[in-house]
Amino acid sequence: MRRCCLVCYDIRNAKRLRRVFKTMKGYGEHWQFSIFFCVLKDIDRVRMQTDLEAEMNLKEDQVLVVDLGPNEQEARKAATIIGQSLPQADAGMVVV
Repeated sequence: MRRCCLVCYDIRNAKRLRRVFKTMKGYGEHWQFSIFFCVLKDIDRVRMQTDLEAEMNLKEDQVLVVDLGPNEQEARKAATIIGQSLPQADAGMVVV
């Protein structure tokens, strides 16, 4: 089963930040500077976490993963946007 999650990160080094951003583009939809919305199977979430840990400095950087549940429509509706709207979701599936 797939679950929706919000991934937010604070990376203290520009080089690591670029690598984390590139990694996250393979797993989800870029919403804001350091925020991604992902719909992942359990195994893909484990892979994402492993990939992120490989790019981060675990003593300096931080990633927050918030589980929004299995219903993508409800997860998207749970996000309140103030100001400029989010980019439109890509149609189709993302293959990781």
